[in-house]
Amino acid sequence: MNRNRLLILAVLTLLLPAGKSSAQNNVIDEVVWVVGDAAIYKSEVEEARIEAQQRGERFDGDPYSIIPEQLAVNKLFLNQAELDSITATPEEVQEQVKYYYEDMVNQLGSEEKLEEYRGMSAAQIKDRLYEQLYQQIIVSRTRSKILERVKVTPADVRRYLKEMDPDEIPPIPTQVEVQIITMEPVIPQEEIDLVKADLREYSERVQSGEVPFSTLALLYSEDPGSAKDGGDCGFMGRGEMVPEFAAVAFNLTDPNKVSKIVETEYGFHIIQLIERLGDRVRVRHILRKPRVPMTSINECLEHLDSVAQLIRNDKTSFEKAVLEYSQDKETKNNKGLMTNRPDPSSLGVSKFQMQDLPQDIAKVVDRMHVGEISDPFVYQLRNGKVTCAVVKLKSRVEGHRATMADDFEILNSMVTNIKQNEYLQKWIREKQRTTYVKISPGWDKGEFQYPGWGER
Repeated sequence: MNRNRLLILAVLTLLLPAGKSSAQNNVIDEVVWVVGDAAIYKSEVEEARIEAQQRGERFDGDPYSIIPEQLAVNKLFLNQAELDSITATPEEVQEQVKYYYEDMVNQLGSEEKLEEYRGMSAAQIKDRLYEQLYQQIIVSRTRSKILERVKVTPADVRRYLKEMDPDEIPPIPTQVEVQIITMEPVIPQEEIDLVKADLREYSERVQSGEVPFSTLALLYSEDPGSAKDGGDCGFMGRGEMVPEFAAVAFNLTDPNKVSKIVETEYGFHIIQLIERLGDRVRVRHILRKPRVPMTSINECLEHLDSVAQLIRNDKTSFEKAVLEYSQDKETKNNKGLMTNRPDPSSLGVSKFQMQDLPQDIAKVVDRMHVGEISDPFVYQLRNGKVTCAVVKLKSRVEGHRATMADDFEILNSMVTNIKQNEYLQKWIREKQRTTYVKISPGWDKGEFQYPGWGER
């Protein structure tokens, strides 16, 4: 854990058993710090230490100094929130409680297991989550309001850039724009029929009681994420599933029945209900994918090779070929231009760093010149399906050190982060000097990021 950056503790103990900290120390809990009129308890510190340990985090120093100080900084923000009348509505907090609670249930498998693990009722867990998440929201809003005062101008960016050691200027990796035409090899109907026959057989064996669904999923499912767990997908909301799968999964009512065969972009499935929890459902499934014969792949590659030759010979443009031949829904209406979308909810951008491209495409693009059309090649889509493609390298910007002319947004973001951090550090130190702080003997000897606690 890096003590040179500000750490705002969020939800510290969401997945800890309730009795864990008391098992570590059988003495009566005690106040170890007081910040303003708020107390920090030994149990809070111990729970945070255990939670960090479970996440595999290492402390750069004594955790019994680092953690109380981080908690104390949070108290400073909460105190400022009271002065500024910063609040959160119950509806906002309950929405967060719902999200975190469902995630905890999903990780442990059921509400009953969560209650057993935590040693608390569902209502008690939610009450505790409410208190923690309310504080998390308030701290975040207070921090944001403080940072509204930080303004960065182009002159600030130029000054920071001028004063920087050349080696400190951020490197900008090579970026490319890529257009693509894809064709999927034809899967013979007999291959599809074989997969469906297998799935019908699995369903009959489960329905007859011959073998559990989970055993067949472990043996035959081609979903690597769930097969090892007997096909168990965990609790999921409707929006986390592809529509065809969700339509069937959310209509299942009998855990002893197996669904009809469902076709999705991933292949063919059969599904079994495990349980429901509110608007989330937990199911098992078996996924089978029809085999793509090598003859179909070769035919597809030959077809794409002919298309590439037409483009190279100026018989058609790449953009027209995309509209006529490409089967890629995401790029077909965008002249074949691939979109870099790290966040699925974002609109995305057209420029990729090489490591952000699909690996099979990056290998091809890395050897290409701008304007060049590739030979056809095979690559695997995100859904696991095999497809064939040709690509055109539309543009390439070689790696370089950031400049005001070409990379202002990146530099502006960097300088904004620097100035905000400097301002926040200054604010904390000022607030520290004007707030009553008392540290219990034995807890005041460590090395703190902000020396001077309790010195007014």
